[in-house]
Amino acid sequence: MVATEEDLFRLLDNLNIETKTYRHPPLYTVEDSQSLRGEIPGGHCKSLFLKDKKNNFILAVLSEDRRLDMKALSDFEGLKVGRLSFASEERMIDMLGIIPGSVTPFSLINVDNDELIVILDKGMLEQEYLNYHPLHNEATTTIHRDDLIKFIEHFGFKPIILDFDQL
Repeated sequence: MVATEEDLFRLLDNLNIETKTYRHPPLYTVEDSQSLRGEIPGGHCKSLFLKDKKNNFILAVLSEDRRLDMKALSDFEGLKVGRLSFASEERMIDMLGIIPGSVTPFSLINVDNDELIVILDKGMLEQEYLNYHPLHNEATTTIHRDDLIKFIEHFGFKPIILDFDQL
């Protein structure tokens, strides 16, 4: 069963993680977010769902202003993945339980397998507070960077922290 925003917030409360959520019209791109976010404090981020031909899946979470070089990421020796591309909408829905435009680290609440590699941008983690969609793109939820790690590790994931500028 796919988790709802209410399920997510209940889990965050149970983990003693404080967040603040801002409602807004649906946002599909970084440009949409920049034009409509107003004064939401903290680092604004994007999340990308990637795969290789061997069905290795990656959730890459980075600052919105960072560019991801998928070739350099696939060549990074610590990952052991093939050439990367964006995963299909069907796989996104199946694995993360969300639709395009809503990719978020909070979607780990829906992941029930170990096929996923979680990669976090070192530069993003320099921000004290970070912003992500709460399983849909009609809101933005602010979370402390330490609590983001706590949330991810709650599901058994050990995020890989990379400096995307150094790839």
